[in-house]
Amino acid sequence: MKASQFLISTLKEAPADAEVASHKLMMRAGMIKKLGAGIYTYMPMGLRVIRKVEAIVREEMNRAGSVELSMPVIQPAELWQETGRFTTNGPELLRIKDRHDRDYVVQPTSEEVITDIARQEIKSYKQLPKNLYQIQTKFRDERRPRFGLMRGREFTMKDAYSFDRDQESAKASYQVMAAAYRKIFDRFGLTYRAVAADSGAIGGDLSEEFQVIAATGEDAIVYCPGSDYAANMEKAEALAPTEPRKAAAQAMARTPTPGKSTCEEVALLLGVPLSTTVKSLVLATDTKDDKGNVVKTQVWLLLLRGDHDMNEVKVGKLDGLADFRFASITEIEDHFGCKPGYLGPIGLKQPVKIVVDREVAAMADWICGANAEDFHMTGVNWGRDLPEPDRVADLRNVVAGDASPDGKGALAIERGIEVGHVFYLGTKYSKAMHATFLDVNGKPQLMEMGCYGIGITRLPAAAIEQNHDEKGIIWPDALAPFTVVLCPISPDRFPDVKAAADQLYADLMAAGVDVMLDDRCERPGAMFADWELIGVPHRVTIGDRGLKEGQVEYQHRRDPTSEKVAVGDVLELIKSKLAV
Repeated sequence: MKASQFLISTLKEAPADAEVASHKLMMRAGMIKKLGAGIYTYMPMGLRVIRKVEAIVREEMNRAGSVELSMPVIQPAELWQETGRFTTNGPELLRIKDRHDRDYVVQPTSEEVITDIARQEIKSYKQLPKNLYQIQTKFRDERRPRFGLMRGREFTMKDAYSFDRDQESAKASYQVMAAAYRKIFDRFGLTYRAVAADSGAIGGDLSEEFQVIAATGEDAIVYCPGSDYAANMEKAEALAPTEPRKAAAQAMARTPTPGKSTCEEVALLLGVPLSTTVKSLVLATDTKDDKGNVVKTQVWLLLLRGDHDMNEVKVGKLDGLADFRFASITEIEDHFGCKPGYLGPIGLKQPVKIVVDREVAAMADWICGANAEDFHMTGVNWGRDLPEPDRVADLRNVVAGDASPDGKGALAIERGIEVGHVFYLGTKYSKAMHATFLDVNGKPQLMEMGCYGIGITRLPAAAIEQNHDEKGIIWPDALAPFTVVLCPISPDRFPDVKAAADQLYADLMAAGVDVMLDDRCERPGAMFADWELIGVPHRVTIGDRGLKEGQVEYQHRRDPTSEKVAVGDVLELIKSKLAV
């Protein structure tokens, strides 16, 4: 491609609403143009990147035995009503009506449609397993779309779905997809981690997220540098302390803490480590009748160490707490006789169910609220001041330095951007939609399903978050809009420069290299600035002075300086670097 034929629309400054590096640089590099909140036009430069992502994904999915189809963006509400998601999904699900007042949705995902296809097409166990995928537009009506393609409303996603006759074969299909995903992300040339993820209400352990490592990532990734252990924050287990609880060394006392309502403030006032304090979190669960009316409310008290944070996913998986909410001020005052900030398990006004974090169960001489404003209890001990906790669980987020669950060292934490997820669904959708097949015994059985997603348009943004500098983007070869750019200096003034550039361009094209020839006759500084911003990884500069010496200049986007290369050697140099 020649630059004079292409649409290059770089900007010196990013729009004011661009917050993260990928958003700023994709806008400045002319890869995307904002049409509306969270809705972007993929400009030619950006679309080339997206097409390269799609090509790699498509090749590996096909190689893994998945079969491509394409499902409609607009889907009848009836299918979503079968699974209940038409009403249970929040406002992120865009609901529309046609001229006949019939309900439709703009698909955010396609479990319902693919399950409908399977129940119509798959009748016998002899047709299983099957794996179907699409690369298709999705829409989620985000309340606050931001960060460009990282959290837009319209986006492109690869979603695949496997169908199997039993759990064993479903797990085998899952492993095939997990392996295919590793090949896909290896080919992208990005630093990533596959981390164990929470499986939600479905349960089980077959769920992995693929996270591109980036300091600006929204997700916390927990891993052990000394082993292969990796999980997202929701999944990572905080082990119980291995050392026995120390004996009580202090008497319990009601200690004044005027105006100090947080663990941090209390620890600072009393001159003690934050880790000696215990925070009280009050939750509530409601029992409802058939009409949805609340008939009974249970209040819960969770005790965590003052320097730890509650993990809502872990808490929600405990018996009785699946649909918890945070208790209201009225509920708190009714049960504790005090406003939040001074709460604790001693001297309750009404009974509550208490769940204690593993760390707190092993503490001695700890500090908690006294259930009286401006007072805390110090020197609290289990077995002496309170009964031994009868319900102990892992309630918290892990922190760096915690023991790894696999026993092979201490945990570390880094940030990541989720770009892929493989997930064993089980019979959640096949049961709701009666997707059955006749098994070998002639009896109907529910299909076992898995789903597997990759954020096609999110991935370039994640790649930029990981690969950029003050000049612009630095694309891995596999994702770059063009792999090589040729920059002739003043070809309109020097025929030999134009001829050499045209010849090298033709040679690279013949070798199958994705090359851009910048024939715009721009000043060198402006031309280089454009390609450094756009992030093409390999650049060859052709100038009259160098040609007189039989040389051109080669520079990789990551290199601080260029190197001189003989004109006759540059083609082989490029081919060797690209392994063409």
